[in-house]
Order: sequence, then structure tokens, then C-alpha cells
Amino acid sequence: MINQKKLDRVLKRVERPARYIGMEQNSVSKDLEKVKVKFAFSFPDIYDVGMSHLGLHILYNLINEEEDFLCERVFAPWTDMEEEMRHENLPLFTLESKEEVRNFDFLGFTLQYEMSYTNILNILDLSKIPLLSKDRTDEDPFVLAGGPCAYNPEPIADFIDFFIIGEGEEVTIEILQVYKEHKEGNWNREEFLKSIAKIQGVYVPKFYDIVYKEDGTIKERITLIEGVPSKIDKRMIKDLDSMFSPEKMIVPFIETVHDRVSMEIFRGCTHGCRFCQAGMIYRPIREKSVDKIVELADKLVESTGYENVSLSSLSSCDYSELYLLITKLMEKFEEKKVGVSLPSLRLDSFSIDILKEIEKVRKSGLTFAPEAGSQRLRDVINKGITEEDLVNTVSYVFKEGWSTIKLYFMVGLPTETDEDVMGIKDLAYKVKDMFFDLPKEERKGNLKVTASASCFVPKPFTPFQWVGQESMDEFYRKIYLVKNSIKDNKVTFNYHDPKLSYLEAIIARGDRRISKLILRAWEKGCKFDGWSEHFKYDTWIETLKELDMDGDFYALRNRSLEENLPWDFINPGVSKEYLIREYKRSIEEQTTPDCRDKCRGCGIKGCTMIGGENN
Repeated sequence: MINQKKLDRVLKRVERPARYIGMEQNSVSKDLEKVKVKFAFSFPDIYDVGMSHLGLHILYNLINEEEDFLCERVFAPWTDMEEEMRHENLPLFTLESKEEVRNFDFLGFTLQYEMSYTNILNILDLSKIPLLSKDRTDEDPFVLAGGPCAYNPEPIADFIDFFIIGEGEEVTIEILQVYKEHKEGNWNREEFLKSIAKIQGVYVPKFYDIVYKEDGTIKERITLIEGVPSKIDKRMIKDLDSMFSPEKMIVPFIETVHDRVSMEIFRGCTHGCRFCQAGMIYRPIREKSVDKIVELADKLVESTGYENVSLSSLSSCDYSELYLLITKLMEKFEEKKVGVSLPSLRLDSFSIDILKEIEKVRKSGLTFAPEAGSQRLRDVINKGITEEDLVNTVSYVFKEGWSTIKLYFMVGLPTETDEDVMGIKDLAYKVKDMFFDLPKEERKGNLKVTASASCFVPKPFTPFQWVGQESMDEFYRKIYLVKNSIKDNKVTFNYHDPKLSYLEAIIARGDRRISKLILRAWEKGCKFDGWSEHFKYDTWIETLKELDMDGDFYALRNRSLEENLPWDFINPGVSKEYLIREYKRSIEEQTTPDCRDKCRGCGIKGCTMIGGENN
């Protein structure tokens, strides 16, 4: 355990000390001496962000349900806390027991965003754990990582002992069980890694090597030991009703990004948006039953005291019995004044029926994601909504008293023209005009329309994985085209920093050589890169030059359909043939209908859609 006097001294000098003290309602405390396997779970950002991550609550409670296992939390300390810790020579500790992280058996990171990778190195350094996996000994914890960004594990392969590819609930327990058996027998770090490398969904980078061509692309991957798979198949939970679901969540003392019960209602998505990695890697659709969701929601509201239940999924309006679910939840919680919210709504008539139910408790701002400003470009990306959908839905919500609307777009999408870009302004103005076209007596509230544009980053395992990102100059030109055209104080335009998106593309599309870039950038002071006030773009560019690396090679280059991609050794379930087919359809501006109506042959095993693998 760390020095309590030092900790007390430090906590008096930092902003928001409640980030570091633990002891929250529903946190779990176990005797470190009595458990056989100790797991430290890390969200590599500050407490306020990490505590809103549903995956943390699932794995935390899942591991702690096991008598022999323990899970405690650790987050990235904010800069003031880090400074004090380094000054006092205080190593990084877990919240529950205040034990040093390096004394745990495992340190597991969730990879939600590529620009958090320097934070991973900072957490390792503050924990006094060697940064490179090759430098770790039997005295060090195993460093593992999972989450959506693990589908291209190569950019941080030098730092991570093993990755979990896919959904982690079952495989994490399997790994801890194998470790327990190894620890009770003849303990050997190398033999343990060999054992788990044979488990589906586990990738151990040290057992593989990469050979590059003269042009810098990948020639081949080599397996260095016998018995490890050449292709890593993702893990997938088949039945969401029978899988572990937490009945309680830790309730922070301080305000976090999402202060509410987060309820997962299904996994997967059938829309096939061509820019969306999550929509591909989380296939197939698997739903929880209405009764199971209502039962869990009741227990979570009771155990947390929260006044809002958020129904979480990639596209919550696609839940097959959503109307019934909302009705049952409203019946149960209306008297308690517990609201129900959907994080993002589709622009269709079905959403309107749902809104009628939700509004019974409270109205909040509504968020819609047209993604592109024109119908042509929405067809290219296979968004599956029309301007008519927007008009119908917004007309209804204005009449029902909503007046705060957020619209999400992307700039830099494949085949985008200036006309498509200006469609962002046109749609935002259309929404504004619809409000003021209402008779004065029907307008309720003070209208606020916010259009937000992020810069498109081509991601692995999407039909756009072969497309190069647009240059920063082009991003800025398009952004200012929209920004300078908006001259109405009822319409606000926000945009994502193209510099950050460029770095994100380098890392997201990177190979194993990117580890050197991340390490050197961290050594030069980069951390909290996702926070605008801490992002050091010039330092990253300096580092690229210093290492003689070409960022454009990773971010801006179009890749041929024949190229060996850094992530090709992972099987996400969706076939490469399907992604190529969808890429070609996008160039032809052809849409692919939702696969709930008919199987589109994406290759996923275990699919229960009409005509799918199981039918």
C-alpha cells in the first residue's frame, strides 16, 4: 500500500481530490491477501470521463463476482495530481485499496480512442512498470488491452503483452482462470503467454514478426512459435440475456460526463454505414429481452439513486421491441420521476412514437446525425435517411415543445464536393426556418440549432479502410466554407480540430512501427492528446521528422485492394470480400438496404437476420 501521509498531503493540493479517493457507493473492497488474482482496470483518461464508460462497470462487477478474483480501478491522474505524485515520488495506485498498480497481476486498458495512447505510457511510467513489454519480468504485471481500437493493435504492440479482440466478458474470466492455475503450479511468464495465445480472441504480439517491402508496405507476417494462430478470430457473446449484466453501478462523488444509469439493450447494428467501424466489428445483432432490461433497470435505479435511464446501443431506435420497452419503463418509473433517454435518434417516423412516450417525464435537447449535407453523399456512405425524414421528425418535435436541436456531420467523406459541404449549412438553416414557419403561438422555448462537423478518419474494417484521409488544408478550407456562410445567431457551427484528426488517422491506420512514434512523442511531453489544451501538434510533427517517418504514408495514402493491411490478420467476422463490395458500391453511389430485411452476405457467423448464417 502507498504511503498514506504522502497521499493526504498531495490530495490537499490538487483540484477535485474526489477523483483519487475511491470509497464510492457500490465500489467493491476485498482483502488483497485472500484473493488469488488481482486485476487493475484502467480507462486511460481522467476519472470524470472513465467512470461514464459502461464497459468498466460490466468488467469491474463481473471480475469481483468471482471469489478468487479482484478488480480495482485506476485512471490517468490529471496534470496537477501527476505533478504532485512525481514530486513526492508517489507511485500510481488503485482507488479501492490504494495499492500500487505494479503489485497487481494484471493491468488492463480499454482502448476507446487512439489519442489516449500516450496516456497509457504515462500510466505505466507513473506505476513504475517498464514501458516496453520486452523489458518486463516475472515481477511485473501483465499489461493487456481490449476495446474497439484493439481491432488494430499494431500501433501499440510494443507496449502491450496481449490484446483481447472482441467482447471481453467470457474471455477475461478464462484468462484469469488460466493465470490462477499457472500461479498455483510452476509459474512462468512465457509459458502463460503461450497458453493464452491459443484462446480464441487473444493476440500476443511478441509471437509474431512483420516483414516490410521496400515501399514500406507489409510483405508478410510470420508466426515465431508453433501453436499460435495466424489469424485471430474475435470473441463474441451469443446470448445477451444469459451473459453477466451488472445490477449495480459505482456512483461517483463528483459530476462525471454521464450521471445516469446506462442500460445496454443490444449489441451490433444492421445499417451498414460505410464510415462506421463499430457497425462492422460488433455484428451480428443480439438483443436483450424487454423483461430482462426492465428488471435490470429497476435494480440499477434502486442501487444508484439516479434519475435517468439511458438506453445504450449503436442505434437504440433499432431495438425490435423499443416501443414496448419504453412503455414498460415509463410505467415503472413515471411516478418516481425517473426519465428515459435515447443517446441518438434516427430520423424516421418510428422515432416520433418513441418521443411521445419519453416526453412524459422530461424534455431535453435532441440529437440527430445526418452525417452528410446532401442526399448524394448520404447514399455514398449508406446512411439510409432522407431530408424528408429530417423534415417530418423535426416538424413533430417543434410542435411538441422541443427547441434545442443538435445535428452531427462529417467533412472529408469520400467523393465529397463543395456542394455536399454547403449542405451542412442548408440543413441547419432548414431546421431553423421550420421553427419560425410555425405560427407564433405554437413556438415553444428559445430555438438553438447546433451543427457539429468532425473530420472523417478512415478506420480499419470499414468499406472506407482503403481510402486516404483528406489533407488538413482541404479540411480547413471546407470547414471555413461552412463557418463563413453561417450568419444567423440561432445557428451555431462547431468543428473538430483537423490536426487532431490527422494524428488520429496516422495511429488508427498504423502498423507496428507507430509504437516508436508514440513512445518518442510521450518522451517529449505529449499526453492528454484528446484534450485541446494539452494537444501538442507541433511536437508530434517534430517527432515524425526526427524518426524520419512520413505521416501522410499512413493517413493520406489511398491503399490498393491487394495491399496487406496492418490489421488483416484479425477476423472481425465481416469478410473482406463484403467490405470490398461495399466500397465499390459507395463509389457508384449505390445504397445497400438494412440487413434486417434480407441477408446482405457480410460473412458474419451466428447471424439471426433473415437469410443469415443461422437460417
